[in-house]
Amino acid sequence: MKIELIKGDITKIKADAIVNAANSSLLGGGGVDGAIHRAGGKQILDECIEIRNRQGKCKTGEAVVTKAGNLPAEYVIHTVGPVWNDNEEKSSELLRNCYQNSLKLAESLNIKTIAFPNISTGVYRFPKELAGKIAVNEVKNFTSNIIEKIIFVCFDDENEEIYKKLLKE
Repeated sequence: MKIELIKGDITKIKADAIVNAANSSLLGGGGVDGAIHRAGGKQILDECIEIRNRQGKCKTGEAVVTKAGNLPAEYVIHTVGPVWNDNEEKSSELLRNCYQNSLKLAESLNIKTIAFPNISTGVYRFPKELAGKIAVNEVKNFTSNIIEKIIFVCFDDENEEIYKKLLKE
């Protein structure tokens, strides 16, 4: 499995699936969530509403999938990252679940390329260094005969530098 690092806008990434750092309502929000909903268009929101009507809100650490609407991906995997609250053990476990559940869902859909944003490091205030370590560890430890490439998409310089360092280790 190849791991790639890109600094840029996840809504412009050509991959089979991109991951959305969603909120539990699945109805869009700020940051990457709002950007994906705006760029992807009404289809994503409509499918998120269908999911909510079927199962209720999406729990922290869980993942659901929609088509990608107007995005260059085929799917959007929506995962709800934890809000940092100084309980490092619990927050870290929930963030690990985001990556594990997103990757398992991607495998079930025969996805070969998947792009991840920096989940929970924006308004959810998860420490960027710790979030990066969790993301890289989960991806490196995930074995798959289906997924061929995982792309970490960093929106800012700070996350890009953290991931560059972590991927060299």
